Amino acid sequence: MIRMSEKEYHDDCYDNQTLFEAGSWLHKPVKTVLDQFEALEPVSEMRVLDLGCGVGRNSIPTARHLQASNGKVVCVDFLDSAIHHLKRYSKVYGVAEQLEMIVSDISQFTVIPNHYQYIYAVSTLEHLDSIETFDRVIERMKAGTTNGGINCFIISSNIQEIEVETGNLLDPMFELLFETDELLHKLETLYKGWQVLKQTVKGYELEIQRADKPVLLKSDVVTWSVRK
Repeated sequence: MIRMSEKEYHDDCYDNQTLFEAGSWLHKPVKTVLDQFEALEPVSEMRVLDLGCGVGRNSIPTARHLQASNGKVVCVDFLDSAIHHLKRYSKVYGVAEQLEMIVSDISQFTVIPNHYQYIYAVSTLEHLDSIETFDRVIERMKAGTTNGGINCFIISSNIQEIEVETGNLLDPMFELLFETDELLHKLETLYKGWQVLKQTVKGYELEIQRADKPVLLKSDVVTWSVRK
């Protein structure tokens, strides 16, 4: 039910909002994702993995940086609509050659060991179906990262969804409902021995639609970036 609710929300957003135009969260890339890319040691033919790529909010700006070095961003999303729009935007912004686009649930995606210099996942990992799957995906990402490479996540925790008209608390449409301290402890444990580049927690609010009703989404946003 949660997965279908998120599919409906994102399908509607991708169909009715335009990438990099004001009016939704699609209007600009996540600054941290691009900043952490700049922290990488430059290599020829850099390989980047975007898990939960959506329509290219982060992968298209990343791909632009790779054009001079023949690098590539592998873009993975389970929504056909996301990949459909990403293909269109990749041509509009002239980065089609730098993107490899794959429709897949990220829990089923095979990460090639020791292959990627940069792996990031923005507002994606909290939608995995269990804690066990979360841990398994993280281990695949770690194994898939080259020495000196970076993993960067944006993950929501302490999530609440509140019906705007009534103020009633709703069941959040997220599979994994992490407490913030719990999530930070888990990441610190999973990434023991890696260099922490950035760790922040910030409050976040966004009005969204659920079943055609306005809902206030409130959470902490955990930013976590580490170097292998």
